[in-house]
Amino acid sequence: MTEIFPGVKEIYSKYLSVPSTSAIDAQGTSYRWHVLDNQEELTQRGITPVGTLVCVHGNPTWSYLWRSLFNHVSDHQLAWRIVAVDHLDMGLSERTGKFRRLAERVNDLGDVIDALDLGNNVTTVGHDWGGIISLGWAVAHQERLNNVVLTNTAVHPAGFELPAALKIATHPAVHGWGTKSTRAFLQVTHSLAQPALDPQVRQAFMAPYTSAQKREGVANFVADIPFLPEHPSRGALDEISEAVRSLKVPALMLWGPKDPVFSDRYLRDLMSRLPQAQVHRFEGASHLVGEDRDIATPIFEWLDSTPDSAHSARVQSEDAYLPMLAELDSRQDDPSAAVVDIHPPRSLSWAELGQRVNALASGLQQIGVKSGDRVNLLVPPGIELTSLIYACLRLGAVIVVADAGLGTKGLGRAIKGAGPSFLVGINRALTGARVMGWPGTKIAVEELSSAKRKVLGVEHTLDELLEAGSSTGATAGSFTASDPDADAAVLFTSGSTGPAKGVVYTHRQLSAMRDTLRETYHLKAGSSLVAGFAPFALLGPALGATSVTPDMDVTAPRTLTASALADAAVAVNATTVFASPAALANVLATKAELNTAQRKTLSNVELMLSAGAPIPEPLLDKVQQLVPNAKVHTPYGMTEALPVTDIDLDGIREAGQGNGVCVGTAVAGATIAIAPIDDLGVAGDQPEFTPNVTGEILVRAAHVKDRYDRLWVTEQASSSITGWHRTGDVGHFDGEGRLWVEGRLGHVLSMAQGAVTPVAAEHAVQSVKGAGRAALVGVGPAGTQAAVVVMETVPAAPKAGPASGELTSLVRSAVAATGIEVAAVLVVKSLPTDIRHNSKIDRAALAQWASSTLAGGRIRTP
Repeated sequence: MTEIFPGVKEIYSKYLSVPSTSAIDAQGTSYRWHVLDNQEELTQRGITPVGTLVCVHGNPTWSYLWRSLFNHVSDHQLAWRIVAVDHLDMGLSERTGKFRRLAERVNDLGDVIDALDLGNNVTTVGHDWGGIISLGWAVAHQERLNNVVLTNTAVHPAGFELPAALKIATHPAVHGWGTKSTRAFLQVTHSLAQPALDPQVRQAFMAPYTSAQKREGVANFVADIPFLPEHPSRGALDEISEAVRSLKVPALMLWGPKDPVFSDRYLRDLMSRLPQAQVHRFEGASHLVGEDRDIATPIFEWLDSTPDSAHSARVQSEDAYLPMLAELDSRQDDPSAAVVDIHPPRSLSWAELGQRVNALASGLQQIGVKSGDRVNLLVPPGIELTSLIYACLRLGAVIVVADAGLGTKGLGRAIKGAGPSFLVGINRALTGARVMGWPGTKIAVEELSSAKRKVLGVEHTLDELLEAGSSTGATAGSFTASDPDADAAVLFTSGSTGPAKGVVYTHRQLSAMRDTLRETYHLKAGSSLVAGFAPFALLGPALGATSVTPDMDVTAPRTLTASALADAAVAVNATTVFASPAALANVLATKAELNTAQRKTLSNVELMLSAGAPIPEPLLDKVQQLVPNAKVHTPYGMTEALPVTDIDLDGIREAGQGNGVCVGTAVAGATIAIAPIDDLGVAGDQPEFTPNVTGEILVRAAHVKDRYDRLWVTEQASSSITGWHRTGDVGHFDGEGRLWVEGRLGHVLSMAQGAVTPVAAEHAVQSVKGAGRAALVGVGPAGTQAAVVVMETVPAAPKAGPASGELTSLVRSAVAATGIEVAAVLVVKSLPTDIRHNSKIDRAALAQWASSTLAGGRIRTP
């Protein structure tokens, strides 16, 4: 079978004459439609379809847009019929010479579906204005509808500003020239692809529109956008938009967030109308999401999936559910300190904190915050953030916590992805929200002048909410208890392995996290906590622990000094300290500034916790000297499951040297397993507990996340083994049942000798005199990759590039002991790390840099 266009088999292309039932056409009028249809191929293979996908393109594309779906079904011999239509006046269908408005186009779609006799079991798939047209047919034929799939579309513009691209296209001075006389509108649309379209593909998209006459439909489509209430198509749009709410069938939305036309606000609107929808946002993808990313695989995986199967496999805690607010509510008359701020000095007792939380919850409620609403908190850890978190939990509102440690770009992606209805922030955050267009009703933490409020779009302040809430005399009993299995929080990953992912926790799962920490570390009510890591500041009141955040920039862990840590410990007579490895490194570097009183306070610390990245035993030993009477623990975990395992300094010493970093055994209530990897580094799907078998680390526990937020594809991959979360880390059990982490699954080298994990080799490099941190990366095609070491030196190398012959020889010799032959050694001044922890090395970026450098490219800073 030949291809009529790149990627489209000739067998799919067909023409049919379809009688029109549209009121604008004379009775007996028929039109020549073009469709892509795989029915003949299915028949040749003896396959009876289980259902039909009716794919509807928008403007100015045509049925060619859906070629990946046809090819996926053909390649995998799936039992799905696909029919992709070309609208009349569009693609290869007949030019009618008539202005066909939205109502006519919905009617036309019904005509061709009936002419093809598609029967029931129909799944509509729509893009751009094909989305609203497909939904128009769907709401009118619900008895024949099985599913709805939507990609970058919209159903209602009410209250939304006309996108700039369409403003230009609809302007009378531009419309005819831009959409019909020239190819400008098509060229602009095609230019939105990320990455750019292949020239042959671009030419194929242009093929049906080679003259002004053939572009008449393109112009009419644009002119039919009903943004104004008096527009002739506004009534049809309103009717369909409201009727969409009646659809109860499963729905899937695949979205390109960089779309300048149908941005995330249209996605949020659709989600409000189809709350049952599964959603995946492809970060970096734009309007032509089906060109930018593989949408065929997730569509057919979704069609084959069982609704809510992942949720049914969630692990339930054996303990009775106790809300996060239980400890706070039980201490409403307690005058002792609950939360302390260092700069400026301030504290609240348990009684005062409870009153503040209730007043703030009442104030938020009065401005419209309700259960299920998302509230983005851009507030540093401390009294204000603690009060806001627990006020939102009180209301059943969902807290969105994306810290500035993600960087401006990463933070913006996270906030837009989460789509909060309200945004509470300090001045700097509100300025960023205004400039970057972050969503949500704006609430200022600080008092602002009228002029600044207007400039920043601030509608309320925290003091106003507290005053309004205090006047109601609200108590804990004034609010309806939240559903334990409702969403409670969206927390974001560090972004060290790609764009930060939103991780959704329910109230039950947050409570299980609290219970795991309490049981594992014996954190009982009355303890006092120095939280140099934001999540533990969140959990302090739930644990009944007096908590304080040191005077530091929590988005930059390396800013924590020994004096700042000691001052925080003094403020609450700390029994427990939590800080990241990067923070502890700077604490040790500045310990000489400690005075006698500060050292004495630190000697009273009973428990020191540090997580976020592996910590070398020598560093831990120095930490132990700083807190001589404390148990020093390094829990292993992630945003999706905090913590997973735990080990103390004695345990690390007992484990000794091995392939990776020993992270101990599972914490209370958790189970860990290994999914073995093959020679190419691909993990299997069977949990195993066999010692010395390397594979992907799996975890199951009541405190594992509910799901990834609006990342259906990612969630499906992470929960593909029923009841388990795939961590993306690789490791193995030793003979004593301890877990060793060997790196990330994506960092495994696929060499001729098989799959090789990087950590053991990196440790060997660090044993070389003058070596700093190191990363082992693979360069070349899978199965034959070469091992390349990228490393820091002490003192730091003046510039990036190949290592000296002497250093290269020493590194090769050291790594050879692990069974790996190093092809090249490169030095850099500093390895790139994640922003939040300042410690997770970006090996993916280093692999690209090493590949370019060794290929003779210009040597840049990685």
